[in-house]
Amino acid sequence: MSLEVFVAECLGTMLLLLLGNGVVANVALARTKGNNGGFLMVNFGWGLGVFAGVYVAALSGAHLNFAVTIGLLFSDAAEYAPGVDKTFATTLAYLAAQMLGSVIGAVLAWLSYKQHFDDEPDPANKLGVFATGPAIRSYGWNLVTEIIATFVLVLVILSFAGTPTEIGPLAVALLVVGIGASLGGPTGYAINPNRDLGPRIAHAFLPIKGKGSSDWAYAWVPVVGPIIGGALAGLIVQLISFPVIAA
Repeated sequence: MSLEVFVAECLGTMLLLLLGNGVVANVALARTKGNNGGFLMVNFGWGLGVFAGVYVAALSGAHLNFAVTIGLLFSDAAEYAPGVDKTFATTLAYLAAQMLGSVIGAVLAWLSYKQHFDDEPDPANKLGVFATGPAIRSYGWNLVTEIIATFVLVLVILSFAGTPTEIGPLAVALLVVGIGASLGGPTGYAINPNRDLGPRIAHAFLPIKGKGSSDWAYAWVPVVGPIIGGALAGLIVQLISFPVIAA
């Protein structure tokens, strides 16, 4: 995996998390212009974050999500991206690029809303900018939700790659909006280990006034669920008639 591919994946993931965490901050934090804008605004913000990130990370195949990388690993795709072989080393390199990008993106979102973080009295709203959390805490059922939602995401993305429609980033962006609107209610739909773990780490080390706990007891759910969902999608997509090709 070349340095250029690593940087592209890192930058694309950074943009995804900057815009995604940014829209949550705009809706959740006190005295913002978008305060109380609603969950659908969050859905569209994340979808457009994907849209921007995919273009920037085109060189790497724009996974932006370790569940997508895992889906490709378990599928019949020959490569992760043109010229990037599926090996243990490249798999770890994608994870490293995505994790680094997600932490940087979360830090940039915090810097953008620094004064609003200071003014926000509720620690839960501050954590909610960085990390997902369940509406009803039940680890087993929360895990099921994340598996199902990520399975849908990765299955459809891998199916895009084998069809002649070629509508690319827009299709993925709308898919993310649709999953959020349909399946995002129970857990806030991480559907991406890097969407949750990297920003949660940032929440833990950033000097955020009155931030409270980073809720590490829940942190495994939005990591394990998407990995399982992505792997299942990679296996199932092999039954579809269109062959999966690297992005």
